[in-house]
Amino acid sequence: MAQQRTCSHCCIKIENLSVAFNGDVAVDNVNLHINCAELVAIIGPNGAGKTSLLRAIINEIPYRGRMIFQIEGRPQTHPRIGYVPQKLSIDPDSPMSVLDLVATSISERPIWIGVSRPLRARAEAILASVSAEHLIHRKLGELSGGELQRVLLALAMAPAPNLLLLDEPVSNIDPKGLSLFYKTVSDLRRCHDVAVIMVTHDLAGIAYHADTVILMNHSVLAAGPPRDILADTKLMQLLEPGPWHIPGFEPAPRAGGVPSHG
Repeated sequence: MAQQRTCSHCCIKIENLSVAFNGDVAVDNVNLHINCAELVAIIGPNGAGKTSLLRAIINEIPYRGRMIFQIEGRPQTHPRIGYVPQKLSIDPDSPMSVLDLVATSISERPIWIGVSRPLRARAEAILASVSAEHLIHRKLGELSGGELQRVLLALAMAPAPNLLLLDEPVSNIDPKGLSLFYKTVSDLRRCHDVAVIMVTHDLAGIAYHADTVILMNHSVLAAGPPRDILADTKLMQLLEPGPWHIPGFEPAPRAGGVPSHG
């Protein structure tokens, strides 16, 4: 499991953040404090407001509350935020390549007049940061779920943000791609000191990669190190009733050595 880091000169604070749609509360007074290079995983049932929280952070939807960004000891009014959405609809017959997508994202040059050598070199360097440079000529519709997520992650990191938001980034990734994705995120946050908020249902993955796990159902129900949250049967029953098990994260035994089942 990742070791928690603290860094007083670099942090993001989200205070009393709430979101409502037509009077229905989606996010209710959520508070987060994340230091640079930390990974906070948000888990919760479907419809718990997790995606709404991320959309509020990027100012895509109205919200109440405030966000405070402090970089190198100074408040930042316009921090850089990278965002990888939960879904990206792509026409499988689209002729657009990975190079076309990256070039369009990093340049104002119309893609139909071609990609210059310097622009191609920049695109290759961006993809190389997530070990995806070999995908540069692939059509978007030909990419696997894991390959597409790595391309989107590369774009979210260009340039390196202060905060990286990942919304269900591993939902369509096979086991091999899953391992590579987590390694890539770990390398990025270590190299760039980027704080990461990841919404996920992959409890086994975040158990060994997150610094903090937050159980959310519109509001924060619990927060703490993965072992404290994921080994608590009562908390996990709030997430998904029924039997579940994450190897190495068994509930703490009761007195007498009898395992607790909530």
